[in-house]
Amino acid sequence: MSALHAQTICTWNYPPPYDLFNWPSWEQMSLNQTDFGDPELRERQFASIIDTTGDLIGFAQFFPLLGVTRLGLGLRPSLCGTGLGVPFVRVIAEEAQRRAPFDEIDLEVLTWNTRAIHTYEKAGFQITDTYQRNSLHGPAEFHCMVLKAPVIPS
Repeated sequence: MSALHAQTICTWNYPPPYDLFNWPSWEQMSLNQTDFGDPELRERQFASIIDTTGDLIGFAQFFPLLGVTRLGLGLRPSLCGTGLGVPFVRVIAEEAQRRAPFDEIDLEVLTWNTRAIHTYEKAGFQITDTYQRNSLHGPAEFHCMVLKAPVIPS
């Protein structure tokens, strides 16, 4: 992920109730060196997702845990609900498998986010656990979803 892509992602605005996924300003993220505002972390863990015309359509984070790669991802707000979700998630899962072929691939999703849950299920993920944990917006309930079958490269 380039710094320019990171700056662009910081300008994306999701409508409620998804607005809690909006990022802080690029100035704040780079000043505090949080998430992709940290150049080293951005290089190691983040990737831009580009369409065939070269447009930025989303991003992925590949967060390494012991024997697990945890995914974080975001699709450009104007593309949400357009049917791109399943192929978008599959491309990211495929890249996670390429990066760490022996890792389990999982992700966390807020339990109220049924739109994302359905997309993840169609992409091959299954809910394996539900728990409460703190988030940036306070305590919240999450599902852990695990990729159940390897993604066949497209």
